[in-house]
Amino acid sequence: MNTTPIARRTGPTRRRVLGAALALGAGAPLGLAHSVPAAPASTGTVPSGGAGSPARLTLPAPTGPFPVGMVPLHLRDESRLDPNARPGRFRELMATVWYPARAADADAYPLAPWMTEGALKAFLDDVGFPLPPALAPLTAGHQGAPVHRSGRPLPVVLYSHGAGSHRADHTIVVQELASHGFAVVTVDHTHDGITEFPDGTVVTRDGVAPLYPKDYAADLLFLLERVVDLADGRNPDVDGRALPAGLLGGLDARNTGVFGWSKGGTAIALAMVADRRLRAGLAMDGPMESNPAVTTDIHRPFMLMTASYTRAASPYVEAFWRHLRGRRLDVQATGAVHASYGDNMTLVPQAGRLLGMTEDQIRSRVGTLDPDRGVLIQQAYPRAFFDRHLRGRRCGGLLDGPSRAFPEVVYHP
Repeated sequence: MNTTPIARRTGPTRRRVLGAALALGAGAPLGLAHSVPAAPASTGTVPSGGAGSPARLTLPAPTGPFPVGMVPLHLRDESRLDPNARPGRFRELMATVWYPARAADADAYPLAPWMTEGALKAFLDDVGFPLPPALAPLTAGHQGAPVHRSGRPLPVVLYSHGAGSHRADHTIVVQELASHGFAVVTVDHTHDGITEFPDGTVVTRDGVAPLYPKDYAADLLFLLERVVDLADGRNPDVDGRALPAGLLGGLDARNTGVFGWSKGGTAIALAMVADRRLRAGLAMDGPMESNPAVTTDIHRPFMLMTASYTRAASPYVEAFWRHLRGRRLDVQATGAVHASYGDNMTLVPQAGRLLGMTEDQIRSRVGTLDPDRGVLIQQAYPRAFFDRHLRGRRCGGLLDGPSRAFPEVVYHP
């Protein structure tokens, strides 16, 4: 492993910096703007196991016709030295490929956890959530299951998380896309979130050199090249681990979109400016503030799903909107806040109730949008967007204007 082991902060605590981080579009994992209040004295913390222990948290099942497979990748970018790693070390990343799995074989492969054990423990410590790791959810992804092959390579979507977060943060969206026939490649932006490498090294947001949206964009462009490797039959995993049957040669690198949340939403715009192979972009409440700013017109489809960073509230978002020259769409879910998009929408209410949080406390973190409706919105709209712009499907006109199926969603011209 060529990166820096986990270290404790010597500067400001997360509680002190989260307010400033959120203003920059960082967004706390699990939607916490502050540390979670302690459970009531009568109940204490959640029990860690044994009789009477609560069931683990759950993620909503994807709605597509295919079971989901997944495989992690350990990647090294030998074109970039990492200023946060030991001197002379290249930037290393962990990624995951999610894909439609072969139905006849999927059940023989175990379901993947939401996060790896070491990363999850660091994450729970980081956000101050006193839950035992055993309660973390499982995903719908079968680890290493063979890829469903239909005779056509799979369209690809890349994903970029928010600052201080991790590549599992939008698993609801990711596995939804995979269940409908997309390959989705997620990445941890090392040193600006939480990641665990195959040798057990856990890296947190402890780097000396800060990462900006342009650094995230560089990770995405590197990731796109690794998609090309997979499409051309080359295994990019630096440890040479075996890949699922059907993955090599199974991706369509010429038909790739990208989505991101918060800082990741800003980063995908920079990546699209830098590389025209990214055919469509979706920013979930991205601040769209960066240095350099996006001053180049984008003549490809782009969609904004906003909450806190609306065009009315942010001059940066409005300025970015004016540079969109292709098909563009701006929607906002009524009652959503910054943390409403992503797995926060369902995991925060579940965990909060276990910890004795009130409904008002939960709503203060994920908004007043009904969680079940919020999940449906973030399943339907990204899928419709990438179906239209990577597959040419109409998707029942969901992107053409207000929908009776989603009266909470406001369309901003």
